Amino acid sequence: MSNAGNGKPKAVGAAEKPADLTCGLIMPISLLDGCTADHWAEVKTIITEAVESISSPRFVTRLVSDADEIGVIQKRIVQNVYNSTIVVCDVSGKNPNVMFELGLRLAFDKPTVIIKDDKTDYSFDTGVIEHIGYPRDLRFGRIVDFKKKLAEKISSTYKASLEDPKHSPFLKSFGQFHVASLTQSEASPDKVMLEMLTDMQRDIQILRRRDRDRLFRPDIRPQSLIASKVAEVCQRRDIRPEVAVLDDNAVGEIAKTVLLELPIQSVNLDDVRVALNEMKGSSAKP
Repeated sequence: MSNAGNGKPKAVGAAEKPADLTCGLIMPISLLDGCTADHWAEVKTIITEAVESISSPRFVTRLVSDADEIGVIQKRIVQNVYNSTIVVCDVSGKNPNVMFELGLRLAFDKPTVIIKDDKTDYSFDTGVIEHIGYPRDLRFGRIVDFKKKLAEKISSTYKASLEDPKHSPFLKSFGQFHVASLTQSEASPDKVMLEMLTDMQRDIQILRRRDRDRLFRPDIRPQSLIASKVAEVCQRRDIRPEVAVLDDNAVGEIAKTVLLELPIQSVNLDDVRVALNEMKGSSAKP
């Protein structure tokens, strides 16, 4: 560890100063394989402490899903998976999202350290890469040893990536490949905001189409939807059609609410009256 700052990191270009080095974390964060979110939060703390114990170079540690700005989370994850100086990936439990993000990182052929707990088996595709193990029960004595090994592995992997232009954590095991990359361009805040709004509008339109497809199946008549919504509105407003006399204004207010809450083109007063009469008939039956 003492020779981690022997001058080699100074070879980093001006666009990547030591203070800007990032250690991206790919790991489970919610209930998985019997381990709670609190368990994974503790694992994250252990990894972060190991990274912060490296005196030189210094890394900023954060999940690849984290960002200072608001944005589309999938784009943010891919960008952080690509941009992180080094990535630590915890494959414990073999979470599908974790394995996918690890696959992306390995496809980019950038410095990567894989860890796993002692209850998780090796995966066939990534078994050729060294994994650093730790106890799932997070026993203190073994965790101290794990943090030391992890810090050393991060330092040596980073140094190797600087000293060897052909350094490859994964693809070198299988032959020569053209490594994937992400194109990058500068954009004004207005352009970024416009792209975000466009993405949000597209997602909303997709959700609306799904609702329409779900609601307007051939086996469901619009009148049935209207009748169900009218009954719901009456219940919320404590209206009892069997005893109340509703004028056109009252029926019109119900129609407006139904139109707002159902993704349909129009609702007229007759539609609502039919639904109200059906409710009266139902209540009159013994």
